[in-house]
Amino acid sequence: MPFIPHTEKDLAEMLKAIGVDDINALFDEIPSNLRNDNLPQVPTAMSEMELTRLMSTRAETDGRYINFIGAGAYEHHIPAAVWELTTRGEFYSAYTPYQAEASQGTLQVIYEFQSMIAGLTALDVANASLYEGASALAEAVLMAVRSQKKARRILMPTTVHPDYRKVVEAIVRHQNIELVTLDYDKKGGHIDPDSLKSYEGSDIAALVIPQPNFFGVLEEVDVLTDWAHAQGALVIGLVNPVALALLAPPGEWGSDGADIAVGEGQPLGAPLSSGGPYVGFMACKEKIVRQMPGRIIGRTVDLDGKPGFTLTLQAREQHIRRSKATSNICTNQGLLATAATIHMALLGREGLERVAAACHANTRKLIEVLTAIDGVETVFDRPVFHETVLKLAAPVADVLRALEAQGIIGGYQLTDDYPELGEALLVCATETRTEEDIQQYSTQLERVVGKR
Repeated sequence: MPFIPHTEKDLAEMLKAIGVDDINALFDEIPSNLRNDNLPQVPTAMSEMELTRLMSTRAETDGRYINFIGAGAYEHHIPAAVWELTTRGEFYSAYTPYQAEASQGTLQVIYEFQSMIAGLTALDVANASLYEGASALAEAVLMAVRSQKKARRILMPTTVHPDYRKVVEAIVRHQNIELVTLDYDKKGGHIDPDSLKSYEGSDIAALVIPQPNFFGVLEEVDVLTDWAHAQGALVIGLVNPVALALLAPPGEWGSDGADIAVGEGQPLGAPLSSGGPYVGFMACKEKIVRQMPGRIIGRTVDLDGKPGFTLTLQAREQHIRRSKATSNICTNQGLLATAATIHMALLGREGLERVAAACHANTRKLIEVLTAIDGVETVFDRPVFHETVLKLAAPVADVLRALEAQGIIGGYQLTDDYPELGEALLVCATETRTEEDIQQYSTQLERVVGKR
């Protein structure tokens, strides 16, 4: 709450109503020797103006940067209405609905979130969110193995976000699940369908297909999906929700569509805030819905025929036998799911498509301008969405430090995760970047690289 509205008169009237002379009497059960009226380490109270000035000063010590880094967390414009509504008390303080049907407002928001995610992914059903994208992928892997019963091998491309792969490995490594690493084509930066021939005829639970992948490159999702299904494997699509406004959704990949789709919902209304909190999403085909973790909210009618919302599926260990539970997920990221729902509702289909198109256009402009600099070239020759990999004729770490000194976050250094690429840099441009931003980046990068 921004401020306490009660005057001294209000307090006196409330105390009189409950028959208490003094506020301290409300705490008379606390022994006097445990009370502390002197807090020497707490500074003197400030006025609102002084406090605002102090917090602004401290916030500015972080600096203000032009951001060209993505790598799984993206700077998008968030309409002011999103968080004005999300932080209303009705949403902000709402917790997991233990008396579910009594929480119609919460259930409706979750239902709308599910409906929008199902629409984006073109799959039958979506759940009431997960913690974030990496653990959502891990849950999808577990879900695929449960659905397949016997096969316990997952084909995991190195074009999946390195942090996502680490999270999945940490979660499944003690569950007798094997993650088989798939290398990428060094020219295109994608999964070469021909490289999968060696796995034909073997027991595979699922193939993970990122779209776009960590390099920003678009994968051959139709060919890969049909290949996996021909082997009796499921397909897990790891997708960017904004990109789905332009790209074919997982439910339409190949001849029969992906079986599960997961991703990070941060691009849908969540700000870049030092790494979180974020919100994962998951959708799947109806035939494997019983293996889906988390909650599913359904729309129904009551005895009077009025529409209402109900908890349709919640197969977690508090409700059924532990051995039958699909997950121990308890509290979904309700606040972030609410923000995503409001964000998508405000933008609508057309607005989200315009955002995605602007992201792609800015990235094409960024590539054109930066590769005109001597010592800067693209690494891969395939289409990208709003990220791409550049190779520099200078140490990336040094270049990024020099750019940061000029107020530019220049991208994500790939030398640790993909040393085979050399001095490679992953750069990103969303709809928030202007022509002036791109030109300033180009000018400073040319200056830095030219000194080498």
